[in-house]
Amino acid sequence: MKSFFTALFVGFSLLTWSQNALNGIVSDSNKKPLEKALISIPELHKETYTNAKGEYSIQNLPSGNFTLLVTHAEFDVFSSTISLDKTIVIYDITLEEEHTHHIDEIILSTVFNKVQSLNVMKVEHSSVKALQQKGASTLMEGLATIPGVANISTGTSIGKPVIRGLSGNRVLVYSQGVRLENQQFGEEHGLGLNDSGIESVEVIKGPASLLYGSDALGGVLYFNSEKFAQPNSYQADFGQKYFSNTLGCNSTFGLKSSSENWKFLVRGGYNSHADYKTGNGERVTNSRFEETDAKIGFGYSNSAFSTTFRYNINNLNLGLPEAVGEQTTNRNPDFPKQGVLGQIMSLHNTFFLKNSKIEADFGYISNKRKEFEDSPVALLDMNLQTFNYDLKYFLPKFGKIETIIGLQGMNQTNKNQGEELLIPNANTKDIGGLITTSYEWEKNIIQAGIRFDSRTISTENHGMIGAEGYFEAINKQFNSFNASLGYKTNLTDKISMRLNVASGFRAPNLAELTSNGVHEGSNRYEIGNANLKNEQNIQTDLNLEYGNEHFEVFVNGFYNHMTNYIFISPTGAIIDDNIVYHYVQSNAKLFGGEAGIHIHPHPIDWLHITSSFESVTAQKDNGNHLPLIPANKWNTTFRSNFKLGKSITEGYVMTSIETTFSQNNISEFETKTPDYTLVHFGLGGKFTIGNLKFETTLNANNVLDRTYVSHLSRLKADGIANIGRNIVLGINFNL
Repeated sequence: MKSFFTALFVGFSLLTWSQNALNGIVSDSNKKPLEKALISIPELHKETYTNAKGEYSIQNLPSGNFTLLVTHAEFDVFSSTISLDKTIVIYDITLEEEHTHHIDEIILSTVFNKVQSLNVMKVEHSSVKALQQKGASTLMEGLATIPGVANISTGTSIGKPVIRGLSGNRVLVYSQGVRLENQQFGEEHGLGLNDSGIESVEVIKGPASLLYGSDALGGVLYFNSEKFAQPNSYQADFGQKYFSNTLGCNSTFGLKSSSENWKFLVRGGYNSHADYKTGNGERVTNSRFEETDAKIGFGYSNSAFSTTFRYNINNLNLGLPEAVGEQTTNRNPDFPKQGVLGQIMSLHNTFFLKNSKIEADFGYISNKRKEFEDSPVALLDMNLQTFNYDLKYFLPKFGKIETIIGLQGMNQTNKNQGEELLIPNANTKDIGGLITTSYEWEKNIIQAGIRFDSRTISTENHGMIGAEGYFEAINKQFNSFNASLGYKTNLTDKISMRLNVASGFRAPNLAELTSNGVHEGSNRYEIGNANLKNEQNIQTDLNLEYGNEHFEVFVNGFYNHMTNYIFISPTGAIIDDNIVYHYVQSNAKLFGGEAGIHIHPHPIDWLHITSSFESVTAQKDNGNHLPLIPANKWNTTFRSNFKLGKSITEGYVMTSIETTFSQNNISEFETKTPDYTLVHFGLGGKFTIGNLKFETTLNANNVLDRTYVSHLSRLKADGIANIGRNIVLGINFNL
């Protein structure tokens, strides 16, 4: 017993000895201490602010090399790699006056978690706060303002992401660090995420199968959850928004507290909207929706280990609009409608070893989807349960070489409980392994990796042979090797280049393999094809960026060659007054890109002019165009930042002009869409009145009340226009 306590004491002493502290002073180039500079170590989820003397201190840090970020409202972002190998590290920092207006964020969607300036892949990053300042009614509407991202919409309630022309199961969504599974094969199945409790989003535009496996063929949307409170602090906030067009309201409340080791947060949100009104003043019947969202999180960390548990439950009650009929402001959705209950549980663990670390992520996702036609009895009732895991070992750094070995997998079951079936009862199992390496020298970084995946899909037999709703049992296995090679360099001090070549794959989904019946959401009889093969692609991306103290310019170009692209095509037959479509395959190509400029003439640093253009062309081998390809778009924003004493800080006024060009490159069962231009206006800031502090925003979207139809609107076939003028007033209190 004595030897046990001796060993325990020695172990505790070693653990305590391995704890590190980082202290220092942040100042400007004149050695003046800077207060309220944010010091953060993103990999460890540690951050603090400097005091009035510019001093900072972060305790309980493990040994190793980590990225340190320092941000301040009036200075350029500072980033550096720090080495923690002794008890106390003193690290003083000097910030330079803000000229570049470049925020160097840590990118979490790529395995090496580097700051953007050192990342081989070009990843678009945007805070949800920035998206909200644009006045979007939903998270998906905000995402569609990012160059290269579009939105397949069904009214204002349902939105599906499109990345450079690819959508559905070709775009993988990550939330809370785990892949989101929510029956995304359906065109009328939305994202199912609420922006409450989400801090930012990262967009990988291109194959990411090396990192994520199947379904990341077209790209990844990676949502970063809000951070916990700083150590030994408490925060609470309440926010409210009002939407004039839908007479909608959005409420959110958050509470979080942290000690040196423990962290806790809870957040709730509620959305309620009536039918939206088009530019001609007509309300689109049954486009109303209600949403309730709740999130909770716990965390613990010390110098050797950290763990974070998060849980999200989201309940959606959505009307399915079909026509412009009864004009009402009711909020309770009528028939037909959807009820979707989604739950996400995630557990993220990091074990810090002497010169390496292990990350182990586990996720459980439940998606219960019901569709009601004309009664409270659900005709369609699908229950999707998913468990996934992601294990990574970060090997000890060898010189300037970093290597990661990973193992990922998923077990998924789909059960039907309704009278109708879109897809049969099924089991899906994934397993994949990867190895990736990064090498950095001088101003160059090269990253390469290889991966193997295997997906097994087995379904149950259902129904009578030859009858509608008959599903023949299948047992299929899909395998794929994929690789990625990327290179980043600084051609000059102000010009950087990224060149990436990557392959991706997607196994056919259950709808494509097994469909046999009328898909009410698409008004067509769909027949699956059990002989479909993997979709496989190779994409080349080139990114060039130039920046000085007056402006930055970027140009992104891509060419994506796809083999066995799966699409649905009419057969010419008719069953029960519905045109019959079946799933077939063909090779295809997509190409295009984005270009933009950000002007901030020094010393007129309060003025910002941003402008971007995006384009994608998508064709099959026979020259016909692919469906659901967004039209070319040009966005320009004029923004002025201001500060009025201590009463108004971070103030802004902005005007945006969004021009969408006509879409004439259409598939066989689409119609052309004319061009349109929308004008948006916004202003806001942080207010301090005595001890009262709050933040407010005011947006007027589609100021001119233009009547228009988006090419990616699923209501276009019914001649229903998109939303008209919408004034959004938001206010948020820090309690």
